[in-house]
Amino acid sequence: MIIDNNEPKRPRIFIAMHYLELGGAERSLIGLLEALDKSRFDVDLFIYSHQGDLMGAIPQDVNLLPEEPAYTALERPIKDIVKEGHWRIAWGRLKAKWLCNRYMKRTGAKDGSAIFQYVADYTTPYLPSLKKYGRYDLAISFLTPHNIVRDKVDARHKLAWIHTDYSTIEVDAPRELKVWMAYDRIVSISPDVSKAFLKTFPETKDKLIIIENILSPAAVRHQAEGIDVSAEMPREQGVVNLCSVGRFSEAKNFDNVPDICRRLLAEGVRLRWYIIGFGGDEPLIRQRIAEAGMEEHVVLLGKKANPYPYIAAADVYVQPSRYEGKAVTVREAQILGRPVVITAFPTAPSQVTDGKDGLIVPLDNAGCARELAAFLQDPVRRQTMQQYVATHDLGNESEARKVEEWAEKP
Repeated sequence: MIIDNNEPKRPRIFIAMHYLELGGAERSLIGLLEALDKSRFDVDLFIYSHQGDLMGAIPQDVNLLPEEPAYTALERPIKDIVKEGHWRIAWGRLKAKWLCNRYMKRTGAKDGSAIFQYVADYTTPYLPSLKKYGRYDLAISFLTPHNIVRDKVDARHKLAWIHTDYSTIEVDAPRELKVWMAYDRIVSISPDVSKAFLKTFPETKDKLIIIENILSPAAVRHQAEGIDVSAEMPREQGVVNLCSVGRFSEAKNFDNVPDICRRLLAEGVRLRWYIIGFGGDEPLIRQRIAEAGMEEHVVLLGKKANPYPYIAAADVYVQPSRYEGKAVTVREAQILGRPVVITAFPTAPSQVTDGKDGLIVPLDNAGCARELAAFLQDPVRRQTMQQYVATHDLGNESEARKVEEWAEKP
């Protein structure tokens, strides 16, 4: 074999992510990895902890770097990582918690979101360098906090992603700002996410760019094909099947679904509401189901590595969130030709065009049930919306070109 040493080297891209559990940011990352042109770029993926159902979705032409034991200690129980010898990271996490509690008492912050930046500040110094992998043309930190790519990776250019609606969380802005300002550009996934972010960090205005969550319609539809889910989502004459997907967390608002469902039944809607996901709020959601007497109407299907057949089998997809950055599952449902209903969380207008490719309903339970009932009882509106999403191109793989351009910059 003849090796041409004069052949130009391809630009190198490094991407960092915590893990690949089922979630919107994780699915967005898979979309980006699929869309990048690996015939022109070498892509290295560094996952702090090799866990999650989406690990198997990493494209084969992406180079998955080895797991580093110290990085797996960032989120596992402290008692476990101490036994493994990661005592400095354990100390950093304990110090971060103490200092963050002091900050919250001093400022009156309630939601605890600031803890993530504190932990990053006090653990990153104890993590091994990733500069052994050489110099990259572009390094991407795909999920906050962004200390690791800033401090541990050697690259000519660096991008940091925002997936969160900053109007809904409380952070230590001066502390976090130092990290954001170290990046060439800050990538927002929508105009509304940008607007909320700039209210907290107005100093970053000149660094913000928008790159939407990347989805391939062909890939989404392919994963929905040929899988029968009727045993878990049976069809019944006159009964509307709703579907929602997401982590069982405060943001997704699934704890209010039983009450909304109860109100829909009172409006004369016959339905079953299937929820796919997992997370810490599951006991609360089950409690609310029992309190509302909705055991026959609100069904938790649990974690599904491939939720697409379930979305495709539903009559309507509903995203009842309290807040979102930009819900990937909403676009996926549209790609699968489902009418979509979302609540009026702050970034909702950047998610759907109300009345055309989706419906925005009030966030309060009574208003949500009233307008959702009217929509479900109007087959013409549902059919019109279904036809619209089925006949429009909802793919955006071209967004990957914005990333590739940064890898090519001198």
